Amino acid sequence: MVLGMIFELPDEARALRDTVRDFAVSEVRPVAEHLDQTKTFPADLVRKMGDLGWMGIPFPEEYGGAGGTSLQYAIAVEELARIDSSVAITLCAHCSLGTQPIHMFGSEEQKQRLMPDLTSGRKLGAFGLTEPDAGSDAGNVRTRAALADGTWTINGAKQFITNAGTEISGHVAITAVTGGTAERPEISNLIVENGTKGYEPGEPYRKMGWNASDTRPLSFTDAEVPEENLLGPRGQGFKQFLHILDIGRIGVAAMGVGLAQGALDEALAYAKERQAFGQSISKFQSIQAKLADMSTEIEAARLLTYKAAWEKDEGRDFSLTAAQAKLKTGRLAVRCAEEAVQIHGGYGYIEEYPVCRMYRDAKILTIGEGTDEVQQMVIARRLGA
Repeated sequence: MVLGMIFELPDEARALRDTVRDFAVSEVRPVAEHLDQTKTFPADLVRKMGDLGWMGIPFPEEYGGAGGTSLQYAIAVEELARIDSSVAITLCAHCSLGTQPIHMFGSEEQKQRLMPDLTSGRKLGAFGLTEPDAGSDAGNVRTRAALADGTWTINGAKQFITNAGTEISGHVAITAVTGGTAERPEISNLIVENGTKGYEPGEPYRKMGWNASDTRPLSFTDAEVPEENLLGPRGQGFKQFLHILDIGRIGVAAMGVGLAQGALDEALAYAKERQAFGQSISKFQSIQAKLADMSTEIEAARLLTYKAAWEKDEGRDFSLTAAQAKLKTGRLAVRCAEEAVQIHGGYGYIEEYPVCRMYRDAKILTIGEGTDEVQQMVIARRLGA
């Protein structure tokens, strides 16, 4: 792939974009409001996306994946988020946080055993990093895992975990302190499969948005897993999850672009339809200025997000670009959703209009996968500040 392809998508990526867009409009849009209101996990949609191969887009065919690129994955996430963020984050978190750790750091046995179900969407993967005292301070892990007689015994808690408590959830890869000292803890990653005694997904959170996405706390009380469930080398957990977060930021950035584009789509359609003072409000310069600014910022953010995905596909260092893209798109999604509500006027505050849901869904994009403040820290450090 050459850089110019970012400006003219390859045929495969364009075809995927069109297919996902059609699916989002025909399959997701009709049920999005109901899923949001009833807080229902979109199991049927996940199954359909799995059948289409989208739950394994960026993974090798030898493990059941589609053999696609990070750019294709980002485009699919973007198109889903253009219609509904709950469906988009289900796929996004599954691919980036749930499956990437197995793919990147798992043993061959772990890959052969777990990835076919993950890449097909038969099972969902989750990633357990965040704790009550270890959110932005991700290294402050309190969960402990002790190894004795070939078994890890885990005690601790995780929170704000996506995809861990559904009927098709398969495992969670968690960070835990496995040794070291208080000053220099040894942090490792462990695979904990659903059904493990002592591992309990808690009740789902009551959230501002992403109501159809599964998000809940997890608890581990003398939960036992085999020694071979260690994910990658012992003591490499901190380094591993930083890399996983970099990958995750590409997906969340794509969600920001998609939500912002969806907000613009809705705002433009409403502005052309809504009549005031004898003409559609899209003819007023104040409305045109809002639409023009949204369109311009979205295009810039899309290119930045695609660049991060392209850099990853090229094997380049994409950490800086991914952080920049995530910072830019999260803020843009909030701004575009706000402007879309404003253009709708009072109707934008009514749940029957998609922009109301988009407004609620947007804010988490400035928090998840590292807050805006964390992105600024990452960017500044990469600049040598």
